[in-house]
Amino acid sequence: MTKAPSYDAELAAILPGLDGFVPRGMTLADLPRFRALSAQSREDLIGDVAVDCIDMSIAGHDGAELTVSVITRRGRTGRGPSIYCIHGGGMVMGTRFSGMAPAVQWAIEHDAVCVTIEYRLAPEFPAPIGLEDCYAGLCWMAEQAEALGLDRERIVVFGGSGGGGLAAGVALLSRDRAGPRLLGQLLQCPMLDDRDRTSSTIANDGIGVWDRVSNRTAWQALLGERYGAADIDPAIAPSRAMDLSGLPPTFIDVASEEVFRDEAVDYARRIWAAGGACELHVWSGAFHGFYDIAPQTRIAKECLAARDAWLARLLTR
Repeated sequence: MTKAPSYDAELAAILPGLDGFVPRGMTLADLPRFRALSAQSREDLIGDVAVDCIDMSIAGHDGAELTVSVITRRGRTGRGPSIYCIHGGGMVMGTRFSGMAPAVQWAIEHDAVCVTIEYRLAPEFPAPIGLEDCYAGLCWMAEQAEALGLDRERIVVFGGSGGGGLAAGVALLSRDRAGPRLLGQLLQCPMLDDRDRTSSTIANDGIGVWDRVSNRTAWQALLGERYGAADIDPAIAPSRAMDLSGLPPTFIDVASEEVFRDEAVDYARRIWAAGGACELHVWSGAFHGFYDIAPQTRIAKECLAARDAWLARLLTR
């Protein structure tokens, strides 16, 4: 018998008002509407904050032309850390500006060079295209370290939800291909497992913000006829990776009442088992993406404070 979710009181009060605006029970037919809802503009993101946001063209997977935006503190000089940002949206929606308020914040607080990439989305561009686009962007950052004013030994990869899964995949590729050496990986409620069989995905069917139906829709869009196959590349679905050794220090957080809870906890556990460093937070009573949807709530403030404290410690080592 599946237990009903027990939401934090502040979040429970907000949830009914999200009906129709969050991808619960999403099918491919719903995707155009949710893409429109998730499309954040440069102006929405930057506002009047004193940062520069410069677009650049880079070569993505198979030489396709992609756009990245480089966000830095206005008047910045010298060399410093960098954060490679991969937006969420289940790998089927969102833009490089979606959910990227942290990039603006970190550019100011840490004098960081933050790069966010417009990777290509499924189902129009199935796996591994989006993942390979994201890896190409990381390699471009490292190659352009001098021009961008970043220390290539201090690159952190960041992503939430689908972007968290892509960030984890990029870290695996960089390890396996002897690519850029990462200082850390910051994964918020990451989408890691395509197999649709954990207790948390079964429990979150038809409820919450991103439910089992939406998750299955996104993975089917990404994998197509290969959905459910036994030989999916672990970099595409990082929960399938057998070897999690050699990864950079990792931060993972996840809500207790969401699809991704069990796969995120298992990923942290297996990083520890492989001898790696990982900080894990499971936010009791929270739903998926609560820190973006309801940043004014007490639990979201605590979540963001824990995330930002980990990053500050990492960048000042």
